[in-house]
Amino acid sequence: MSRPYTVLFLCTANSARSILAEAILNRVGQGRFQAFSAGSAPRGSVHPHALELLEHSGFDTAFARSKSWDEFAGPDAPVMDFVFTVCDDAAEESCPVWPGHPMTAHWGVPDPARASGTEAEKRYAFAEAFRMLSNRISVFTALPIASLDRLALQSQIESIGRHHSKSA
Repeated sequence: MSRPYTVLFLCTANSARSILAEAILNRVGQGRFQAFSAGSAPRGSVHPHALELLEHSGFDTAFARSKSWDEFAGPDAPVMDFVFTVCDDAAEESCPVWPGHPMTAHWGVPDPARASGTEAEKRYAFAEAFRMLSNRISVFTALPIASLDRLALQSQIESIGRHHSKSA
């Protein structure tokens, strides 16, 4: 492939999980993948715990902003190869029709922004979401994408969300 595979991570608020996934894939898949994130009802800001976790993990957070999925549905948007929903709310919504007909899958992750308790418990929820997404993205980037036919690849990306839900 002459260009990196493009991946869009969707979540309702685009303030935590999808931002984390975008950062992880852009690091792990550097050169082979280009990740983006968006939301159906963006909060307008990235959750402070998500930014803190990324910064403490050595990520540059300059990319991080909460944005609408409308940015990626227009004629000037990059054509996506893959679109993953990472929260249950977005999986239930009617998504735009994406140019290029990307492969899609649902990789649901509990919303760390809804965590309650002490600050330590809230930060732990973000760390768990980060860990789950890291595991799934590691499996995804290890797939022999170029050598799999579309049906086999679709099956593989869907299974990543199923098999890594409880054990991840």
